[in-house]
Amino acid sequence: MLVDPTTAMWSDRLFQATLVVLLLALVFASLEYAARRVARAAVLHEEPAPVGAGSTAVTAPEEPPSDDGRRSRADRYGRIGISLMVLAALTHLGSIVLRGFAAYRWPLGNMYEFTSALCLMAVGAWLVLVRRHPGLRPAGVFVLTPVVLLMFVTGTVLYLDAAPVVPALQSYWIIIHVTTITLASGLLLVPGVASLLFLVKRNGKPASWAAKLPSAESLDRLAYRVTVLAFPLYTFGIITGAVWAEAAWGRFWGWDPKETVAFVAWVLYAAYLHARATAGWKNSGAAAWINTAGFATIVFNLFFINMVVAGLHSYAGV
Repeated sequence: MLVDPTTAMWSDRLFQATLVVLLLALVFASLEYAARRVARAAVLHEEPAPVGAGSTAVTAPEEPPSDDGRRSRADRYGRIGISLMVLAALTHLGSIVLRGFAAYRWPLGNMYEFTSALCLMAVGAWLVLVRRHPGLRPAGVFVLTPVVLLMFVTGTVLYLDAAPVVPALQSYWIIIHVTTITLASGLLLVPGVASLLFLVKRNGKPASWAAKLPSAESLDRLAYRVTVLAFPLYTFGIITGAVWAEAAWGRFWGWDPKETVAFVAWVLYAAYLHARATAGWKNSGAAAWINTAGFATIVFNLFFINMVVAGLHSYAGV
């Protein structure tokens, strides 16, 4: 038997449950963000009560209403959102593991499985960052939004039934190469979002919705540190892909469309790290734009190259 239908069914059910839980986490992250905005607006617009002009006795101004209740409510929403993200990560991991057991192979053999794992990596990376830096939590709504959208596209447009992989993927290199690229791509989603938010915060008059985001300096540090971690993984993934290409097709590099765009993304991230470490470029919009362009290239490679352009990597398509 090539596929275990019962295990495959439970894998699909866990994926669907993960999407529902992530939607709920997004709702609570949005509620936290909105509550913090309301609390901040209340503080900014508080004015003391007018003092009587003709009276000899000066009446003390009323104490402005405390925003502790609003902040407490925002914290409660945030903690619930994080708890739901943890639950979603566990069900998501279960879905991926069961997918592998159902098909009797490593569960990264097509676009559905790759994108699903990428979303799990992004959520996991964000949970680790929030645990270490709780002040970043209000930005969670901007990380969860693309993750939820990707999960929806994965479960609808990209979905494939569990099945054996094509002969080109029946190699131990799929465990090394595809897993590394998935981990790196999932991690790079976080600095991509952080750089976009940095560009908004750095604007002279940021939009009102960006008022409760972490500071521009915090977002810049977040983008840089995660990229520093993800870039060596991405580099290793490209190298192992070249070794696998030599074993499968007899050449290390052939400028296949997917290889070419992956190389362009690598150059952009290398340029970002170089610029970010160069005096005068730290906290600059130029470096953030380079990082954003690198992430846009990865997204382009993931969807357009895999699904539209024909090449040797077409087996990874829908």
